[in-house]
Amino acid sequence: MNHFHVFFKKELRESVRTHRLLIILTIFFMFGVMNPLTAKLTPDLLAKFLPEGMIIELPVPSSLDSWAQFFKNVTQMGLIVVLLVFSGILANEITQGTLINLLTKGLSREAVITAKYAAMLALWSMGVLVSSLVTWGYTVYLFPDGKSHNLVFAVFCLWLFGAFLLAQLVFSTTLVKSSYGSLIITGAVVVFLNILQVFPGVQPWNPLVLATHNMELIGQNLEPSFFARPIGLAFLGCCLLVVLAVVVFRKKQI
Repeated sequence: MNHFHVFFKKELRESVRTHRLLIILTIFFMFGVMNPLTAKLTPDLLAKFLPEGMIIELPVPSSLDSWAQFFKNVTQMGLIVVLLVFSGILANEITQGTLINLLTKGLSREAVITAKYAAMLALWSMGVLVSSLVTWGYTVYLFPDGKSHNLVFAVFCLWLFGAFLLAQLVFSTTLVKSSYGSLIITGAVVVFLNILQVFPGVQPWNPLVLATHNMELIGQNLEPSFFARPIGLAFLGCCLLVVLAVVVFRKKQI
């Protein structure tokens, strides 16, 4: 446990030194500002650029549009940024030799994997928290309509899916030597989960719904109980992938 604590603090300091923390917080803060602003301005911009004489009835923007932007931006761009930032978190240290020195001095391999995953989770959590709070505050100011429900739970579902992908990334980094390989494996898992969405019987169990059905939850078109099975599988997946990463890393020649 002491090894974990020491290496976890080292990972956080490394995130500051390499600007990982700054990159994630800056991008997610920008998302938080852009989400409600985009929802507010999009109808006006569309109306402005329509051909002269053409009239289209556009719906009045609401808080639902703002949160739709939030989930779209964090899912499509935010997660990609986070995965790119962390893709070389293990391969780079092995290549540079810094991790070898620590391991020869008694650092346990279990502490390496668990501390790295915990640090990744910490930065991902900070990014989601910043973006969701800024989006919420700006949305309440621009759209005080009370149409959005289950916000905390919907954001939690997205956070858990991100935690699942990070666990997959950690496991992937123990299988290959390059950061690109770990990204390819993680991307393949996402593609596979998308393919599973085609099968109606599998969909209620698919962790992917944690990142794709958030607006149905906020609009009260789905009950929170619908997400119980995907949440359970995503949580078990996180635990299993981290354990597998530890097992593979123990046997990995560095």
